[in-house]
Amino acid sequence: MKFSIKKNIILEQLTNVSKAISPRNIIPILNGIKFDLSKDGLYLMASDSDLTIQSFIPASEIENIEVEGTIIIQSKYILDIIKKMPSEVINFEVIDNLKIVIYTDTSKYNLNCLNSMDYPQIELNDAPSHITLKSGELKKMIRQTIFAISTQESRPLLTGINFKINGNIVECVATDSYRLAKKTMTLDSPFEDAVDIVIPGKNINELDKIIGDEEQNVDIHIFTNKIMFKYQNILFQSNLLNGSYPNTSNLIPADFIHIINTKLDEYFASIDRAALLTQSKDKNIVKMEAHGNELCISSFAEIGKVEDRITVERNNNEDISISFSAKYMMDALKTYEGEDIIIFMNTDSKPIVIKSATDESLIQLILPIKTY
Repeated sequence: MKFSIKKNIILEQLTNVSKAISPRNIIPILNGIKFDLSKDGLYLMASDSDLTIQSFIPASEIENIEVEGTIIIQSKYILDIIKKMPSEVINFEVIDNLKIVIYTDTSKYNLNCLNSMDYPQIELNDAPSHITLKSGELKKMIRQTIFAISTQESRPLLTGINFKINGNIVECVATDSYRLAKKTMTLDSPFEDAVDIVIPGKNINELDKIIGDEEQNVDIHIFTNKIMFKYQNILFQSNLLNGSYPNTSNLIPADFIHIINTKLDEYFASIDRAALLTQSKDKNIVKMEAHGNELCISSFAEIGKVEDRITVERNNNEDISISFSAKYMMDALKTYEGEDIIIFMNTDSKPIVIKSATDESLIQLILPIKTY
């Protein structure tokens, strides 16, 4: 294998595929990145057996292809080497089958490589049918839900995102059992099969880093035990989590006693100020009290007390006092883009539900915290 390529092109795609390399990998060959060069271009692949990412650089973007071939380059140093190369064009040349020279006019690295024959055969095939979302829409869906997944491995399914398709409705749900984020989207045409899968949150998080905010198509191919996203020249394939995700549809109340309309920025800033004294505490608890058209957000700590008031619109004048995690509430509020939000409540022991005043597609739910 021998070729020359611009530094920025190879670096961008190596950065993308290296997201599939796990620091906890115990299979030596999977610590490498597979380079597969043909007359059509260069395929780069990395995998930890749970997540596989392949990127293709077409021949038109490669300066020169002299000798085709396949090699596995250990990932530990390759990114840093490419970043530190002083030239715009970098040369790659395999010598003695298992060694590669990466060089410019002034710098040269000789690396021992791994045998491509030892690399597992990973199938990256299309499903019989697929759905297509815009990359910006998919990215927004991920960011509006991913923060609510659990970090506790004791409940593996809650560390993933529940991805459902029913007809032309796509639903994404994440919960750690203390809060819940739910986003729905409408497809242009119905999908023929019902889908109810759980995608590992850590893998979806890596996908979010790869896809852009632009309106490019992302084709989603769903299988029994895996899902593949096709974006530009990148294939991103993740295994699915086994098991049935908890039924979360009955967690969101249908009726509410208290409905509060408020400005998103004002409400967020009020909670931010009230939470200042509780930042060192685990639960970061604040209390919200509604009296007439006024909300009072307060908190107590050893150092002192803070109270912050804002004016809101309410459906009734009944008083309510409820406590919750300021961090959880602020995480939820960050997912909204409009100026106005609506807060729905029943009692101090029932879930708090937040919606946008103009967009019904996103629901955030937070459980209150008893302070006595």
